[in-house]
Amino acid sequence: MADSKKTVRFQADRIGPLRGIRVVDLSRVVAGNMLSLQLGDFGADVIKVEPPQGDSLREWRDNGYSLHWKTYGRNKRSIVLNLRQPKALEALKKLLAKADVFIENYRPGTLEKMGLSPESLLELNPRLVIVRISGFGQDGPYAELPGFGTLVEAMSGFASRTGFPDREPVLPPLALADMISGLTGANAVMMALFARERGDAAGQVIDLSLLEPIFASLGPEASIYQVTGKVKQRSGSGSNTVSPRNVYLCSDGKYVALSGSTQVIAMRIFDIIGRPDMKDDPRFSTNMERVRHRELVDAALGAWFITRTRDEALAVMRGAGATVGPVYDIADISTDPHFAEREIIVDVEDADLGSISQHNIFPRFSGTPGVFRHPAPDVGEQTEAILSEIGMTPADLEDEA
Repeated sequence: MADSKKTVRFQADRIGPLRGIRVVDLSRVVAGNMLSLQLGDFGADVIKVEPPQGDSLREWRDNGYSLHWKTYGRNKRSIVLNLRQPKALEALKKLLAKADVFIENYRPGTLEKMGLSPESLLELNPRLVIVRISGFGQDGPYAELPGFGTLVEAMSGFASRTGFPDREPVLPPLALADMISGLTGANAVMMALFARERGDAAGQVIDLSLLEPIFASLGPEASIYQVTGKVKQRSGSGSNTVSPRNVYLCSDGKYVALSGSTQVIAMRIFDIIGRPDMKDDPRFSTNMERVRHRELVDAALGAWFITRTRDEALAVMRGAGATVGPVYDIADISTDPHFAEREIIVDVEDADLGSISQHNIFPRFSGTPGVFRHPAPDVGEQTEAILSEIGMTPADLEDEA
């Protein structure tokens, strides 16, 4: 991917729509970093406060390189503060006194033990928006439990719906709960800043759990259980809600994904596969009946797809107006013309590798787009510069080491 595109250069003087907003990020690993990444990508000054060993995300390495950090650390500045030392805490408070947003993801109660309770911070800076990220929220029976996304993905009901009915539940192979919470948190921050600017509130505290956003992604699950008394079961790549919907194997060993989630599309698909008889069959004439008999529906579609290569199947299906797409891996994505034309992946300059591929800034703004201002910093790279902004120097911390 790196050789096919021009390399994006970081330009520290570029201005984004969040210019003038200062974010102090005391979080670790994914959720908080995803949140502050969104704000940094649109011009906020994100100050990443790290312990001497750096954010734990730096240790997630591939071929020796911290590619997770290079992605989630972009558009941020790094300061090292050993918060076990009083003068480091003093420096942090000075940063927070001039900040707009503060992000933390300690276990509930830890911030208070450090002398950084939200009440004291809002007294210090009444305009501060404080985001408290935790696994299960700041209160409730599970508040004190460790909050890793894996636990939340299991307890939210997400894993119980993922996988095949005759196999174990499947956890997502990536930090999905953290990602969703990070994006939710960025949206929450913008709502709080908007309320602040409109005068509806000054600063406030955002209680952001990993649990609630991913639970919300299940949609009407609670309503369905309440009304029907039934627990929806795992259905593989099929659906308990609509049919046809699944992934199908083609003759070249590749897969396609198909969704016939409206009546018109479902009927069109039956015509395409040469089974117009299914349209009048009571077992397939309505969505609910197709769901009840989805194994028969999938068998009919599977028999059609297995006689064609993926490209042949896609051409026929798309040509006739069906909703179908290829199942891609990252190698497929790297050569796909849509990804290339829209620059969904960009190559950015990198001190270690020359350039590396990353997801582009999203969403796309027509008037005030996001900006690439800083590559992911080394641990504490901007410590001296940031301290100078609050009237301190590294020497002020030395006697506390």
